[in-house]
Amino acid sequence: MSRPSSPDVVVVGAGVAGLYQLHRLRDLGLTYRVFEAGSGVGGTWFWNRYPGARCDVESLQYSYSFSEKLEQEWEWTERYPAQAEILEYVEHVAKRFDLDRDVELDTRVTSAVWDGERWAVTTDRPETVSARYLVFATGCLSQPKEIDIPGLENFRGRVLSTARWPHEGVDLTGRRVAVIGTGSSGVQSIPVIAQQAAELTVFQRTANYVIPARNAPLSPQAQQEHKANYPTHRRLARESPAGLLGVQGEASAMDATAEKRREVYEQAWNIGGLGALRRAYNDISLNLDANRTVTDFLADKIRSIVRDPETAQALAPSDHPFGTKRPCLDTGYFQTYNLDHVHLVDLRTTPITTITAEGIRTTDRLVEVDDLVLATGFDAMTGALLAIDIRGTNGLRLADAWADGPTTYLGLQVAGFPNMFTITGPGSPSVLSNMMVSIEQHVDWISDCLAHVDGRVIETLPAAQEEWVAHVAEAADQTLMNHANSWYVGANVPGKPRVVMPYVGGVGRYREICDGVAAAGYEGFVLTR
Repeated sequence: MSRPSSPDVVVVGAGVAGLYQLHRLRDLGLTYRVFEAGSGVGGTWFWNRYPGARCDVESLQYSYSFSEKLEQEWEWTERYPAQAEILEYVEHVAKRFDLDRDVELDTRVTSAVWDGERWAVTTDRPETVSARYLVFATGCLSQPKEIDIPGLENFRGRVLSTARWPHEGVDLTGRRVAVIGTGSSGVQSIPVIAQQAAELTVFQRTANYVIPARNAPLSPQAQQEHKANYPTHRRLARESPAGLLGVQGEASAMDATAEKRREVYEQAWNIGGLGALRRAYNDISLNLDANRTVTDFLADKIRSIVRDPETAQALAPSDHPFGTKRPCLDTGYFQTYNLDHVHLVDLRTTPITTITAEGIRTTDRLVEVDDLVLATGFDAMTGALLAIDIRGTNGLRLADAWADGPTTYLGLQVAGFPNMFTITGPGSPSVLSNMMVSIEQHVDWISDCLAHVDGRVIETLPAAQEEWVAHVAEAADQTLMNHANSWYVGANVPGKPRVVMPYVGGVGRYREICDGVAAAGYEGFVLTR
């Protein structure tokens, strides 16, 4: 197939965001190239195949809304879909709308340079394509963080990463396994690995808040009822703080009695899911005392589930408020530590000193293992972009522009990088929201913008960017976000500037701002021929 060497648009990435952007570009009648580093579409759901991988947003909400027929025809099987089902859904969308024929797989973009009029985009084929516009759909959690554990190269067994799990799967039956990390991928994989391993040792660096998923099969009736009300559900999600259905509590946690709070929290715990506890009261994310009522409740829950008091104490977070790191959804996570062959090593009290050929040595002892699983997370939000050599006006490197932390206007564009857009970039709600809702909003905004500029150059004004960055920081300061060393602020990557990267002002409010900017003739941008 002949592909244009000078397309109107280059899209980098063919996950959920890149595929929808491709769909919209076709509607606009623009020429394009879409590059995907993987050997298949799906982005996050193509790469992340570790045991237990599952979405923490309900399936009927974690789905495209751009096609009513698609909404009605696809049948989900569970409340929270597993990786394989989501990938099957994304692949279905790619085929259903004939998108896959235009995705160039196994093609990694290595550099993008602005020459004053167009972007020279170079891939590892190698090939250089000249594009008027450049859209990065590279994902917020797609670049695994570099591993800084001493002696890792000495280990003689298998080293596995949850972020790059072998697609053919791994048999851990009868093996001595170590898992380092108890973030989302660790919490999801540990119960599944425990079912196979002869011995499982979990090395916990930071205890996380873990909420029961209450996952279950979706009944045909429940699915039909939801689908019948999709227009209303979609509207409410777009207007909500996190792009999720659910009513925000209007009362302060501090105004309720202890008995009433426990009743409300118990109800939320039994419902399960990320939003129920967060929405219980209106000041949980704003007031430390209010937040402490939730953390005390969760600590009690852990103690009621985990039989060993020392293990329960180690599993209860004590160094950050609830919600300032992304809470995890679990299915049997805490119960797993009651199994005789599962052990927890608290790295706060006995840190790792080195990896040896036989296993992991802490300040206390050597744990001999056959397989080492690294659930150590991602260089979130900026990592995938900074892995590419991106150069804007006068050769300005994006890495230099972001040396003190990422700066954007609306999370959509960066000053000094004309005609370049980032889908769910830093400074947008992105990872604090249902990504499907945020992705569709960004793609629609970018597509409408491309239609408006009609071949002109569009560039963020530095003053508008500075004002937006200040607003993002101010919004974060009104919450408890800065009370945690989370990947939201880049604290999980040594040397990364500490900045609250997502916008905490809410999906609904953010959409109003973006729509207002467009309605005002793209206020904060300058358009030139």
